[in-house]
Amino acid sequence: MTTESATAAARATVYGYPRQGQDRELKKAIEGYWKGRVTADTLHATAAELRRTNWRQLTEAGIDEVPTGDFSYYDHVLDTTVMVGAVPARHRKAVAADPLDGYFAMARGTEDVAPLEMTKWFDTNYHYLVPELGPDTVFAANATKQVTELKEALALGLAARPVLVGPVTYLLLAKPAPGAPSDFVPLTLLDRLLPVYAEVLADLRAAGAEWVQLDEPALVQDRTPAELNALGRAYRGLGALTDRPKLLVASYFARLRDALPVLAKTPVEGLALDFTEGAAANLDDLAAVGGLPGKRLVAGVVNGRNIWVNDLTTSLSTLGTLLGLAERVDVAVSCSLLHVPLDATAERDIEPQILRWLAFARQKTREVVTLAKGLAQGTDTITAELAANRADLASRAGSPITHDPAVRSRAAAVTDADSRRSQPYAERCTAQRARLRLPLLPTTTIGSFPQTGELRAARADLRAGRIDTAGYEERIKAEIQEVISFQEKTGLDVLVHGEAERNDMVQYFAEQLTGYLATQHGWVQSYGTRYVRPPILAGDISRPEPMTVRWTTYARSLTDRPVKGMLTGPVTMLAWSFVRDDQPLADTARQVALALREEVNDLEADGTSVIQVDEPALRETLPLRAADRPEYLAWATEAFRLTTSGVRPDTQIHTHMCYAEFGDIVQAIDDLDADVISLEAARSHMQVARELAAHTYPREAGPGVYDIHSPRVPTAEEVADLLRTGLRAIPAERLWVNPDCGLKTRAWPETRASLENLVAAARTVRAELSAS
Repeated sequence: MTTESATAAARATVYGYPRQGQDRELKKAIEGYWKGRVTADTLHATAAELRRTNWRQLTEAGIDEVPTGDFSYYDHVLDTTVMVGAVPARHRKAVAADPLDGYFAMARGTEDVAPLEMTKWFDTNYHYLVPELGPDTVFAANATKQVTELKEALALGLAARPVLVGPVTYLLLAKPAPGAPSDFVPLTLLDRLLPVYAEVLADLRAAGAEWVQLDEPALVQDRTPAELNALGRAYRGLGALTDRPKLLVASYFARLRDALPVLAKTPVEGLALDFTEGAAANLDDLAAVGGLPGKRLVAGVVNGRNIWVNDLTTSLSTLGTLLGLAERVDVAVSCSLLHVPLDATAERDIEPQILRWLAFARQKTREVVTLAKGLAQGTDTITAELAANRADLASRAGSPITHDPAVRSRAAAVTDADSRRSQPYAERCTAQRARLRLPLLPTTTIGSFPQTGELRAARADLRAGRIDTAGYEERIKAEIQEVISFQEKTGLDVLVHGEAERNDMVQYFAEQLTGYLATQHGWVQSYGTRYVRPPILAGDISRPEPMTVRWTTYARSLTDRPVKGMLTGPVTMLAWSFVRDDQPLADTARQVALALREEVNDLEADGTSVIQVDEPALRETLPLRAADRPEYLAWATEAFRLTTSGVRPDTQIHTHMCYAEFGDIVQAIDDLDADVISLEAARSHMQVARELAAHTYPREAGPGVYDIHSPRVPTAEEVADLLRTGLRAIPAERLWVNPDCGLKTRAWPETRASLENLVAAARTVRAELSAS
C-alpha cells in the first residue's frame, strides 16, 4: 500500500472526544430510557445529534480528521465485546431479545443476572467493563455500530477515522469467564479473534474508511516476550490483509518501550505515540529503531489527560525533531479527550487570570490545530498564538496562588515519626475492641447514602438563592436523621451520616481547601452515566477550618452507636483531581495529607471513635511499569499514614478501595497500617479476600458483599454465601460485612432492601459460627 507524500501538510486530529454533551444530554437520555420516560428511538436520535455536534466542533476548530466509533452509550470496551460477539452466556438471551436492553444488562445487570465486572482503565479514573472469555468463546463480527457512525461522519463530508480497541489490548484486558480453567489465558484466543477483526476492517473499508485506528494502550505496560510475539503476529497478519483500510496503531499513557520495535517492523501504515511528560522517551526510542520510514506518525504532543495549557514552543521543538523520523508527521493529543471536560469557556466562576491557564477538550483541539499549522507552514504563521501562550505560562508560573511559603515550610518539616502510629496494630486492636464493643462480623456501609432528587434540588435551590443557608441546612439535618434512623432500625453496627451535604467525595473537600479550584461544568465520565467534576489543584494546599466535624457531630448526637467520620484520602484527592504539573506529585500529596491530618485530629478530639479515610485511587494511580512503582507506593502510603497517624491507639482508622486489581498492591495495603480496610469484592467473587490471605494480611478487612454499581438487590442467601467464602480466607474476628462501595448512586428502595439482606446474612453467619 502507498504512503502519502513526505511534503504533505501536517494534519490535526484527535483520538476521541467527550461523549456527554455540553449539558450531559446523553446521561439524561440514557437514564430516561432506563426509567421508561425516553423511547429507544429518542435515545438513538439524541446520540446521533451529539455525535454530529462533536464533529462540528472539531471541524470548526480546524481538525482535519475526526474520530468515529469512540462514542458510546456506556463503555467502549463493552462496545468492542459486542463488535466481536463475545457476549457472556448469561446475557445472550437478553441481547437476542433486544440488543439495546441486552447491552445495558451486561453493563448494569438485571434482577436475575449479574453484570460484567468493572475496573479502572489503566491509571485513569475511567471504568471499563471487563470482557469474560474462555476456551469455548466463539467470536462473530458485528460492525453495525462502527459502520453506522462512520457513514454518519462521511455523509457530512468529513474525513473520518474509525477508532477501535485493538485485538491484543482487548484480550489482555479480559479475564477468564466463570467456569473457565483458572490458568486460562485470554490471549491464547488471538488467532480466533483476528479473523473477526479482519471482517470488521473489510466492512469499514467498504463503508468508506481510508484509515482505521487500533488502540493498543496495554502495550505501554510490562509485556512478556510471548505477549510481544503475539503482538507482532497480530499486526503482521492484519497488515497482510488486502481488503482493509490503512492501519494506525495507537498507544498512550506511557512509553511504549519493547513494543515499539515490534510494531515498527509490521506492515501497518502508521503509529500514534504519546510524547507528553511521562512518555517523552518515546522520542529517543523512536530514533533508536531508525524511525518509521515510509509510515505515518501521529504525534501526541498535547496532554489529553490534564487541563493545563500546552507549552507550544516545547511541543513545536518535539515535532520538529520528529519530522526526520517518519514519512509524515501529524499532530494530536496524547490520548482520547474523554478524560477532560468539554469547554473551559463555560466556567464563569473562575478568575479570568486563572482561566487563561486552562485547556479543556475544545481548547486542546485548538492547540493541536495551532501546532499543526506551525509545523506545516512555519512558526511565523502562529506568532500571535505563541506570544499569548508564553504570557499564559508566565502568568501561572509567577502567580502567588501557586506558592504559599507557610505550606511549604510545614511540609518540609515533616519527619518519619509523623507518619507512624504510636502503637502497633496488635496493641491498638485490643484498645479499639474494648472501646467499640462490636459483635462478630460487624456490619457497616462505606459512607454515602442515596443522593436523592430532593437533595440535589436543595443544592440547586441554595445556589440559585431560592432558599437560604439556614433552610438548606435544615434539609440536610432531616436527611441525616432519616439515614441514622434507618441504619439503627436495620441493625447496622457502625453507622455513617450519609454524606447528604456532599456533592462529590473529592469536590466537597476541594471547595474547602485553599489551592483548589472547583468547576461548574467540568464534567468527566467515570463510568456509564456517572459523571464527576474533578477539581483543579492549582496551588499550595491548606485547610482554613474544619470541614466535616459539624455534620459528624450532629449525626453522633442522634445515636448511641459509633458513627464514622468520613474523609477522602490524599492520593485520591490527587487522582480524582486535575493535578498541578509544576511540582512532583509526592510534594502535592504531602501538602494534602497535612491538611487532612488536621481534620482527622479534630474529629477525634470531638469524640469520633471511628474515622474512615478513603483511598479508592491508590491502585489506579499505580505507574503502568513495575520499575516505577516502588517510588510511587512509598510516597503514597506515607501520605496516608501522615493523614491518620496522629490519633490515639483506641481510635479505629478505616480505609476503603474499590474496582481495581488489588493483588498488585497488597503490600501497599499492608503498609497503610489502617486498622480496617473495606474493598470491592462482590463482582470478583471475593478474589481480594484470597489475595489478602495469601499475603497473611494481619488486620481487619471487609471484602464487599453487595455490588452497588448494579440496581440488582442481592438476596440474603447470596450475601451469606459470599461471607462464607470470605471466611475461608479471613478469620471471623477480623472480617467485616459491608457493600462494595458508597450508595450515592443507588435509589432508596434498592438500598433499603439490600442492606436489610446484608444485616440478615451477617446474623445468619454469626449464628452458624456460634453453633459450630
